[in-house]
Amino acid sequence: MKLSKRLETVASFVPKGSNIADIGTDHGYVPIYLVREGQAEHAVAMDVRKGPLERARAHVAEAGLGSRIDVRLSDGLAGLKPGEADCVVIAGMGGELIIHILEEGRGLWDTIGYWVLSPQSELDKVRRFLEKESFSIARETMMKEDGKYYTVMGVTRDGISWDYTSEPHYLYGRRLIRQKSPVLAEFLEKEQEQLEQILDTLKDSDTPAAFKRRGEMEAMLAWNKEAQDEMLGTDTEA
Repeated sequence: MKLSKRLETVASFVPKGSNIADIGTDHGYVPIYLVREGQAEHAVAMDVRKGPLERARAHVAEAGLGSRIDVRLSDGLAGLKPGEADCVVIAGMGGELIIHILEEGRGLWDTIGYWVLSPQSELDKVRRFLEKESFSIARETMMKEDGKYYTVMGVTRDGISWDYTSEPHYLYGRRLIRQKSPVLAEFLEKEQEQLEQILDTLKDSDTPAAFKRRGEMEAMLAWNKEAQDEMLGTDTEA
């Protein structure tokens, strides 16, 4: 089975030999790939929607992996029992929803050693939530597929203290900045262009809404520049 570049990156974050739970599994591609490639011993493919779950069930059966992949209707982590998984994958959904799923599954936190998260929005909120709840980002990467940018995080609860010292660290990822990620550098350049274009369209408007929007864009532009400057000035860090 050939995964998309995005899903392949997500799968690469799963520690070898894991028992995984894939939340919002959709077609079941990630669990099938991980089990078939020997990366996971067992998997629970979970989704809140019956349609995608039936597709996943059909794909699991077609792959002949019904004995190693359980397909289960579940709202987030609600259908997962303690001890069933030591790695949880939550990818392909917005940051607010990922935070909600994590909060609702709080009772499982101490039984799961590793989390693979790939928020499609509100990454700063996800990072702040993880910091507040004593998670640590052990690994992080950013990739591009079909013109879109995706961030993947490997998260643990090992108690390592966070050393985020600025807003750009939460917006773009301190680890990615320190790594001088070329994909992040490209993203920041594109975002800068977009922000400058928006500001240009607002320059002649003096309505309260335009004034507020202009302030937001100027703040984002400043944080973007701060991140770019830090990438130029910092030493590479793994």
